[in-house]
Amino acid sequence: MATINFKNAVGRIHFDDGMTDDGKLIRKSKSYRNIGADTSVTSLYKGLEELATLSSLPLIEVEKIETSSIMN
Repeated sequence: MATINFKNAVGRIHFDDGMTDDGKLIRKSKSYRNIGADTSVTSLYKGLEELATLSSLPLIEVEKIETSSIMN
């Protein structure tokens, strides 16, 4: 039976940095590494949201990017 083993996670905040001449959204992002495997979604969101308030750019979204290995 295969198992999934957590390796690491990154929290990423996406910001709105205006529009291009073509009318496309310019996105800026900031990543925070070393997110623990046991970090709850609520606390991660609240923490990243608080960090986003330190920027002058408007918040678009926050995301969690998780890497795992699959072993047999």
